[in-house]
Amino acid sequence: MAEICAREGYYMSFAGNVTFKNAQNLRDALAVAPLELVLVETDAPFLTPAPYRGRPNAPYLVPVTVRAMAAVRGIDEDALATALGANTARAFGY
Repeated sequence: MAEICAREGYYMSFAGNVTFKNAQNLRDALAVAPLELVLVETDAPFLTPAPYRGRPNAPYLVPVTVRAMAAVRGIDEDALATALGANTARAFGY
């Protein structure tokens, strides 16, 4: 599905559940998503990243998700954060 979304130019946003042990399908999607189409969820209330799973999610946990996403992509956290910022600006017209 991520490959189809990429071909169509759709943004793909990943939340804290990408850190769950049983979410390999999400990590696989993140791995094939073009970096310029990747976003991160900031406050999906029930998708809190591990090891905070079970607590309410909040924007202060975004770095935990971004760290995990960077590991999946095999890139530096700062490089991913820069790409995410640019993508967010482009997606929301900033």
